[in-house]
Amino acid sequence: MIDSNSKQKKSKRPFLRGLAVLLPSVLTLWLIVKAYQFIDSTIAEPINRGIRAAFIQVPKYFPSVADTFMMSPSQKTLETAAAAANINPSNTEALNMLSQELFAASVNTWWVDHPWMNLLGLIVAAFVVYISGRLVGGLIGRAFYRRIERIMVAVPVIRKVYPYIKQLVDFLISDEEKPKFSRVVAVEYPRKGIWSVGFMTGGSLQSIEKQLPDSITVFIPSSPTPFTGYTITVQKKDTIDLPISVEEAIRFSVSGGVLVPDHQILLSAESAKIEPTNSNED
Repeated sequence: MIDSNSKQKKSKRPFLRGLAVLLPSVLTLWLIVKAYQFIDSTIAEPINRGIRAAFIQVPKYFPSVADTFMMSPSQKTLETAAAAANINPSNTEALNMLSQELFAASVNTWWVDHPWMNLLGLIVAAFVVYISGRLVGGLIGRAFYRRIERIMVAVPVIRKVYPYIKQLVDFLISDEEKPKFSRVVAVEYPRKGIWSVGFMTGGSLQSIEKQLPDSITVFIPSSPTPFTGYTITVQKKDTIDLPISVEEAIRFSVSGGVLVPDHQILLSAESAKIEPTNSNED
């Protein structure tokens, strides 16, 4: 019975090892593809439609540009289409509308034949984001941005969602408004004897400092979502400085302690070796 169980475990190990090797790469590529598809369909494609719609209006205002790109319908093509649509050659207005429709079809066909043009929407979106960042960096841009924020917060439904999304985006992306985690510390929380990894965010409140001298504020993240957690105040002497970066501590928290920093793996490996020995003795 023991042999059969051990054989089953051994037969599963290559499969599990294969999953461990391939799954992270496959999931990473899947997320990248899905992110690109989302950006392409919700951001780039609307911009591309706008560019095509604007270009279709070119013959009305810049006939020479349309002729340069050789997209304007020829006189013979226009006459053939007019005859098929039973349009009188003397009806100038109807001929102009037909020419516009033929030009729109030519533009759409040319766009389909040149799929690399779809990247134009992404380039325009990136340019708009960059310009927005430059504008917000100025005095007038910041004032305008704060005004938009006040409007967003004033709307009944949006104000329930917008502040939390903004906090999440600021935490992940923004260089400003981001919590300033000065260093990673270990503190006994939620009780004595249990050590938790946290981030020192600064000094304590003035009222607490009077009762608890030389105290600091520590943010204890929760797993697997480090954006939520608990903010505590402890004396500096009751904390231990950890020689790991903020990014390493966040990965450690998100993975529930699985992703240990490379320079700390030796300690975790030694503690892991003790557990099987104790279990076998039991």
